[in-house]
Amino acid sequence: MRRRSAIKLILPLLAAAGLAAAAYAAKRPADAAVQQARYLGSYSWHLKQPWFGGFSALKLSDNGQALTALSDRATLVTSSIRRRDGQIAAISVTAAHPLLASSGKVLNGPSGDSEGLAVAADGVRYISFEGTARVARYQHPQDRAEVLPRPGAFRKLPRNKSLETLAIDRHGHLYTLPERALDQQGQIPVWRWNGRKWSRPFSLPPRGGFLPVDADFGPDGRFYLLERDLTLLGFRSRLRRWDITAEGPGNEVTLFQTAAGTHDNLEGLSIWRDSTGGLRATMISDDNFLPLQRTELVEYALPR
Repeated sequence: MRRRSAIKLILPLLAAAGLAAAAYAAKRPADAAVQQARYLGSYSWHLKQPWFGGFSALKLSDNGQALTALSDRATLVTSSIRRRDGQIAAISVTAAHPLLASSGKVLNGPSGDSEGLAVAADGVRYISFEGTARVARYQHPQDRAEVLPRPGAFRKLPRNKSLETLAIDRHGHLYTLPERALDQQGQIPVWRWNGRKWSRPFSLPPRGGFLPVDADFGPDGRFYLLERDLTLLGFRSRLRRWDITAEGPGNEVTLFQTAAGTHDNLEGLSIWRDSTGGLRATMISDDNFLPLQRTELVEYALPR
């Protein structure tokens, strides 16, 4: 979500939330009871750099000690994580790379609205963009973008609600879907890049007021979708997962659904295995470069 749109949406809601917070604090909505994942902890990340903030995607290594984060202002950040008893204790930035267009110029403005991140087994990074809907390949963060072919469907997507997510499966195929652009059947369209062309292998069912903000394939091979809902009382977050087969998605499970205000604006998702072999979901919030919000990393243990 770009800052201008975020300000229009968030400031009136935060004002209303401030008036209602005290009354709401003692209440727990029924939808919080669907939680199957186990909350592990949160870490507030602060850094006084002009590029810091607006994080919309991230990927963690399988040991949970290396982090790559993407801001929606076309900056790719690599960091190391220090943990204490399995929890994030500190984050040290190793590099921050401004992304380049295919022309070699630094991306900015609507063309630099980077939202989704997928990292292939060989380390190649793929990034989806929302302002001008496209997916680009970066062999190294400092390289020029190699833009994948754009199907006609991408050109018809709304500018600020398009390719919010990007995920890569064990075959190296990319999957992307829009934040808010349902198909004629009222479903969330999913596009897949197989290395040669784009296709529409399946759709996903929308549920409630939640919108997709990131996706990932876990080490278990299942597809995970992080969703967000903006309410008068703050943000709600939800994580769903599916088995993806030749027949399409199946065995849909809601792993957690939070009450409003539980976390900040969670937009980035990474599924990985910890040292015990357990699955974890790590998420990062987009602070929209606003002082009223924060950059928060949130972790949940997931059921097998």
